[in-house]
Amino acid sequence: MKKTKTVTTEDVLLTLCQSLTKVMSAATDSKVNYSAMVQKIHKTSLKPDVGCFVLFDGGFSGLVVINFTAQAALELYTRYMSHMGMPEEELAILHTSDEVCDVLGELMNQIIGDFTGKIRIELQTSITQNQPKMLALNKQVILSVDTNLDRAQARRVTFSTEKNNIFYLELAMDKTEFIQLHEFETQDDPDPDAILDQERQTKSSKSTKSDAKPEADIDLFNELGI
Repeated sequence: MKKTKTVTTEDVLLTLCQSLTKVMSAATDSKVNYSAMVQKIHKTSLKPDVGCFVLFDGGFSGLVVINFTAQAALELYTRYMSHMGMPEEELAILHTSDEVCDVLGELMNQIIGDFTGKIRIELQTSITQNQPKMLALNKQVILSVDTNLDRAQARRVTFSTEKNNIFYLELAMDKTEFIQLHEFETQDDPDPDAILDQERQTKSSKSTKSDAKPEADIDLFNELGI
């Protein structure tokens, strides 16, 4: 009998961590790493200095929280804006600035978007997300969210920036397992830019062929003196 593959909460968490490092590293043009150790926790919470949370629902339900220290928030914000070409003198200098929260909220949105895409491909189920909420905090806030978590499991992972500033990701989700019944091929989502480039190349090739006269026609034109 073939051994079936089982995907657990830790596997889903690993996918989320990979999405975070991928998006953050690309957006800030810097290295973002996560700890090889994961911590079991009883409840998720928003902590100082900047906290963000987003809900997802569908094939399974959950809550993602990211808590940034002031130093980590400013470093990621500064690197992102600099990578986008913003002059240093125009950057915010306080982690409580709206600009910092807006940028981190946008990054959170991209992270969860990448995560939901991977879940759709790897687990063949669909989850949807709401708009991330980002807050500058000076006190801890325990989250009590009206979401469909019957037997919630919560995990926390430590992340570090290139300058070794720390932030934390927390995931609360249903206690569930995905069991693979048979082999299947995973297909990545099509890249819109690649599709457009391929379409341009096809049109350009067709245009070149239509402009070129066949050799037989050229010989005939030469005989006729055209």
